[in-house]
Amino acid sequence: MDITGLYGKLAGSSKELSEAAERRFRSLKDEHEKLFGEKASAVFSTSGRTELGGNHTDHNLGKVLAGSINLDTIAAVHLTDDNIVCFVSEGYPAIHADISDLDVHEQLFGTTEAIIRGVAAAMTKRGGIVGGFYANVTSSVFKGSGLSSSAAVEVLIGTIFNSLFNGGRFSTTELAIMGQEAENIHFGKPSGLMDQIACANGGIVGIDFLNPKEPLITPVETDFADYGYNLVITTTGGNHADLTADYASIPSEMRFVARHFGKEYLRDVDETVFMSEIGELRKAIGNDRAILRAFHYYEENRRVSEMISALQEKDFARYLSIVTESGDSSFRFLQNIYSPKAFYEQGISLAYAMTESFLKGRGACRVQGGGFAGTIEAYIPCDMTASYFRHMERLFGEGCCTVLAIRNLPTIRVM
Repeated sequence: MDITGLYGKLAGSSKELSEAAERRFRSLKDEHEKLFGEKASAVFSTSGRTELGGNHTDHNLGKVLAGSINLDTIAAVHLTDDNIVCFVSEGYPAIHADISDLDVHEQLFGTTEAIIRGVAAAMTKRGGIVGGFYANVTSSVFKGSGLSSSAAVEVLIGTIFNSLFNGGRFSTTELAIMGQEAENIHFGKPSGLMDQIACANGGIVGIDFLNPKEPLITPVETDFADYGYNLVITTTGGNHADLTADYASIPSEMRFVARHFGKEYLRDVDETVFMSEIGELRKAIGNDRAILRAFHYYEENRRVSEMISALQEKDFARYLSIVTESGDSSFRFLQNIYSPKAFYEQGISLAYAMTESFLKGRGACRVQGGGFAGTIEAYIPCDMTASYFRHMERLFGEGCCTVLAIRNLPTIRVM
C-alpha cells in the first residue's frame, strides 16, 4: 500500500510520519474484518480542506483560494451484491442506506444517509453506476473545525462509487459537484462548491466559479515552510446556537443585492454600478448588512487574484498582508465572526485578539471557513510556533492548535 505523498510536509521525521500512517491504515483494515467478517478489497482517502482566501464568495460565483490538507477521512470497503450501502463511522452507529430509492426525503435532512443517497442520485443522473458496499470509516478531519469534514465524506463516497463501479470515469471536479448537489438537495444545507473541490483536487488551488459547472482551477505550488512559517488552525470551541440561519443569510443577502440590479448573483453585477448606485440601493432594500456583505464580496474576489499572484511571484510578505486584509474584511463587512443570536460567545474574536497580540505584525490570521464559531487560521513563524500553542492553550485549552500541511494528492483509492 503506497501512501507516499498523502500527508504533505510536516516538521519531524518523514519516516515516523509514514510509519504512523501505515499503522492507521492497517488498523482500519483489521477493524473492517472484525466488523463485517470480510476482508476489505479497497481502501480510500479524501482530505479535508483549508480556505486560504475568498471567504463566502463561492456561492455568488466568486473566486477562492483553498488547499487540501494532511488531515483526511479514510475508508476500507468491500462490495456487496445488493443496493445497500453500510457506512460505519468510528464512534457512531452503523448507517444502512438503500440506494434503490434516490428520492429526496426531508426527514433525512442533516444525516449521513441523505449524503449517501444524494451522491448516488447525482452520479446516476450523469449516467454513472452505483451499487452496494460495506465501509468502515475513520477521520482526522475533526467536526466543527471549518476544515470540511462533511465535504470530505461526500467526496469520499463519490470516489468509492467512481472507482468500484465506474472505472474512475468521473473527474475530481465532477465528484465535487456531485457532493455539493447531495449537500444542497438531499442533506438540505445551502453551500457553495469550494469545500468539495478543495477536498477532491489536491494541493493549493485558485478556483473561479464564474461558470459553476466548469470552474476554472489554477494550481499554485507553494510550501509555507519554505518561507519559515507554519499554517496553524486554532479551534475555539463550539457555539451553542443553531447557526444554520446565520450561514444561509450570507448567500441570500448577497443575492438580495444582486436581484435589485436584475441579476441572480453578485458576480453578474458590475462593481462600478454597485458603487455608483449604492445610495439608491440602500433606500430600496433597507438592509445595510447586505450592502456591507456585497462590498466584502467584491474586495475579496480581488484579494484572491492578488494572493495567487503573490504566491506565484514568491512575494510572501505581500501574501501575508492580503491574508490580514481578508480577515479584517470578514470581521467588519461580512460579519461572520460571531452569531448575533449569541453575541456573548465570541471565540473567534478572542482568537483574533490573542493571535494579533502574540504576533505583533510578524504573521497573519483570518477566520477559517464559514465562521460564526469554530476556527481561525494563522501563519506563525516556525520558531514561534511552540510558544503560540502555549499562548492559545491558556484560553482555549490543551490541543486547540494544529499545524496543517498541504497535501498534493487528490481524493484517491489507496489500494
